[in-house]
Amino acid sequence: MVTTAFELDNYRIVRTLGMARGIVVRSRSVFGTIGASLQTMVGGNISLFTKMCEQTREDSFNLMLEHAGQMGANAVIGARYDATEIMQGVTEVLAYGTAVIVEPIR
Repeated sequence: MVTTAFELDNYRIVRTLGMARGIVVRSRSVFGTIGASLQTMVGGNISLFTKMCEQTREDSFNLMLEHAGQMGANAVIGARYDATEIMQGVTEVLAYGTAVIVEPIR
């Protein structure tokens, strides 16, 4: 279970394990950049970059879940994303949140 909130409805946080994170660093390929440049001439959504960004976010999210699992968590609260351009054409995407153990409220 993952939420951007700091609590889960109908669950109680039994233990807080710390920050779980997943980091991915991606660069644009030459071919992708050329294809996206052609799409900018038409205008609208640049689907090549949209697809790359969505895949990068998904990869960082999955790495965060993997890290939380390694910590023994069964949930992540306060989930967030952050992105930083490291150099031109190279971006880091970080998914992070607090790894917790929760149990249902009876």
